[in-house]
Amino acid sequence: MWHSLVASDYTPKEELLRRINGLKEKMAEAGIDFSVIMQNADLFYFSGTTQKGVMVIPLNDDPLLFVERSLERVSAETALDVTPIKSDKEIEAILRQKGMLKGKGGMELDVVPVSVFERFKRVVGFAEFVDVAPLIRELRIKKSAFEIEQVKRSGQIIGRIFEKAKHVVREGVREIDIDAELVAEGRRFGHQGFLRMRGFNQEMMNLYVTAGATSGVPSNADVPIPGLGLTAAVAQGSSLKLVERGVPVLVDYGGGYNGYVTDETRMYVAGGMRERFKKPYEVTREIIEDVTAFGREGIDCTEIFHRAHQLVTKAQLQDHFMGFGEGQVPFIGHGLGLEINELPVITSRHERILEEGMVFAFEPKFIFPGEGSVGIEVDFIVRTGGLERVVETPIEVVYV
Repeated sequence: MWHSLVASDYTPKEELLRRINGLKEKMAEAGIDFSVIMQNADLFYFSGTTQKGVMVIPLNDDPLLFVERSLERVSAETALDVTPIKSDKEIEAILRQKGMLKGKGGMELDVVPVSVFERFKRVVGFAEFVDVAPLIRELRIKKSAFEIEQVKRSGQIIGRIFEKAKHVVREGVREIDIDAELVAEGRRFGHQGFLRMRGFNQEMMNLYVTAGATSGVPSNADVPIPGLGLTAAVAQGSSLKLVERGVPVLVDYGGGYNGYVTDETRMYVAGGMRERFKKPYEVTREIIEDVTAFGREGIDCTEIFHRAHQLVTKAQLQDHFMGFGEGQVPFIGHGLGLEINELPVITSRHERILEEGMVFAFEPKFIFPGEGSVGIEVDFIVRTGGLERVVETPIEVVYV
């Protein structure tokens, strides 16, 4: 059977029920009587499948997973009961029969298109919906033991990529050729093939290879170093730029295993690193070492940001920190999970106390337009006594 060809584990039933019950608790606090789940990341989180369908989670009843296709796959992928339908028009009768269309409904209004939202209201004959996305994002911020294991498996792929990069990054090689080698390597070791990023028009590459001036090109992508890319149609990613001697090559790779995303960056230099980049690199290392020593459960994310920024200001590098000019971004870290932009976000103004089980990427980077960039990115799991590294690959510059 094809089941034996699947590389990852299916989500256990007890894990799915824990998540569903967690949402119900938040729904009760918010006065929401039932929630409609459509977006793939959320659908996978609550059901363990992304087959075409809709999930309805009522406050005081069992969840209903309506599936149009593929029924053969969904029977293997989810431990929940499935209600087969031929079209979403069948949903209304079932919900009304069970008395679920009452009170206040919740939908993922941050990501569900308006046309889909309006159609669903017409199909079920119910219009009282509020945004349930904030509740879902809060629920997903703390990872279970099962999720932490998926994150670590995702991180193992990153470790292999950084090791492979030692043999691929060379003077005179194009960014895109390095990209192709490393993406292929990741797929060989189980990378799921793409990363999810929440939000309208939010798109994300698996890998960004930037070798000098291309790292300073601004873009619409909500990242500090988007890269030039190959086309205005996808204005980010690796380009045709050649690796130069002495100029750092940043390999920013997003692992992806069983839905769970990791995100780390390392630096490679052909020959000796130019003087321009040495001080920023040392500051980057100092910031990483400081958060590693300081971070733990109970620390506010804004404290982490301000400590990093103090080191940046002391080195008089603030104009180049996390971008340059219009390309600067306000964050230095972001949560990880089924999407690459989960909570917590580490900025100067988003107060959030770190708790056991949170996972975030921390990425101090410096950009020098026309010259190149310096940066390290490390993923952490929040523990009571400190921060646990997801990927054990050293953060030192690799000279090739």
